[in-house]
Amino acid sequence: MAFDTATDIDPRFMLACAMAEEAGALALDYFNRRETLVIEQKRDPQDVVSVADREVENLIRKRVAEKFPEDGFLGEEYGLQPGTSGLIWVVDPIDGTSPFVNGMPNWCVSIALLKDNEPIIGVIAAPCHQEVYAAAAGRGATLNGKPLLLDGSRNIRNAVTGIGANNYVAPQVVAKMVEDLLSAGGNFIRNGSGALMLAYVAAGRLVGYYEPYMHAWDCLAGYCLVKEAGGWYHQFPTSGDRLTKGAPVLATAPGAKDDLRRVAGL
Repeated sequence: MAFDTATDIDPRFMLACAMAEEAGALALDYFNRRETLVIEQKRDPQDVVSVADREVENLIRKRVAEKFPEDGFLGEEYGLQPGTSGLIWVVDPIDGTSPFVNGMPNWCVSIALLKDNEPIIGVIAAPCHQEVYAAAAGRGATLNGKPLLLDGSRNIRNAVTGIGANNYVAPQVVAKMVEDLLSAGGNFIRNGSGALMLAYVAAGRLVGYYEPYMHAWDCLAGYCLVKEAGGWYHQFPTSGDRLTKGAPVLATAPGAKDDLRRVAGL
């Protein structure tokens, strides 16, 4: 299928922004009455899900099906639905479910569009902060409509790096990456949402983000944001069944790329 920028990206970018706002509002409503939610475990007690995750994903799936039924769709909660257009929406309805269910604001709705193994749209809504990060290929990145452009003078020694960890990664691996980052003169935070920390890289709040094992729905929207803000990211394997499996994720501002690649071994 031939891909025309004006007719293919633009309406989908408008839809992604609209869906992020609508889905963010729905998620925020659930957040504000989270004591009524039934929390379920996935792989372990730290990996949780609720009806909020499922209903937010259902909303986004419905909106895509209404406008672009030929597009594929991959969501964290309900998996992959192939399409015929060559485009795949990749969505995490609530990234940071643990902060969400525990009453912390560090969660977001993450929406990406993938073409030819590259994210060409990335929109992340952080409703508790009233922030929407949006980017599309060749159009730059914005935060609440304000353009984002990374500062090349910031590096791991004069800024902060985000790191992520989960039970897919051995504790000693996490300890080693923290040790290596501190030994190189850096410092770090972890807020419980990898997608939101990637958005913070695009906004210049963090100089980079590294997680040894992450899924496509957690990182692709953030990757698009970082690239369009002038940063760099480590390619995520998206061909074939790799799209549904985890991989290392690293995104950086220009001045942190070499140092963080050494820390990550990438």
